[in-house]
Amino acid sequence: MSAILENINLDVMINALQETLFMTFVSLIFAVIIGMVLGILIYLTQEDGLYPNLVVNKILNFIVNVLRAVPYIILLILIIPLTTALVGSMIGAKAALPSLILSSAPFYGRMVMIALNEVDSGTIEASKAMGASNWQIIIKVLIPEAKPALISSITVMGISLVGYTAMAGAIGAGGLGNLAYLYGMVRSNNYVMYTATILILIIVFIIQFIGDYYVRKIDKR
Repeated sequence: MSAILENINLDVMINALQETLFMTFVSLIFAVIIGMVLGILIYLTQEDGLYPNLVVNKILNFIVNVLRAVPYIILLILIIPLTTALVGSMIGAKAALPSLILSSAPFYGRMVMIALNEVDSGTIEASKAMGASNWQIIIKVLIPEAKPALISSITVMGISLVGYTAMAGAIGAGGLGNLAYLYGMVRSNNYVMYTATILILIIVFIIQFIGDYYVRKIDKR
């Protein structure tokens, strides 16, 4: 234990942990909001949707498919000019946010669309027969019925974002990934590298536990 403490700067480790949590949860919040809007719009504008519009649907699908297809590390490099314009820098935890949001929001948008499509069409037809408007169907029927799947998707996306922050950290975004690379691998300090890895795993396990708990609590099937 004493050997570990001698080889690890606790202040640096805590700061890296805070940066990873900041990048993960801030990008998660924005990705959920943007992805929810994207997913609902794709669902509504599909051929059998509540507001069918194939032109809008194809454009949104194209955007989602393109952004999902680009590997995160490449997207991170491609949008450096945008990141610099928005944040004023291409390094640091804040600089990682645009790429993290752009990579995860389309993923969540697709998951939202899939979750909404899985809602029983009979429930929707029954709501229409009772005089519910389209927006009432969206707010009071579709989203509540799809909630377990939506939360599961948030859990998966949160775990993916932890991995993305580690990749971003390796090229200057900060966080535990940056710590593991610069202080661990480059300086051949296995104590730092393994501790950073363990902390990342703990974050992943906590996200998974919280997600599973809420899915079990909400899902009445």
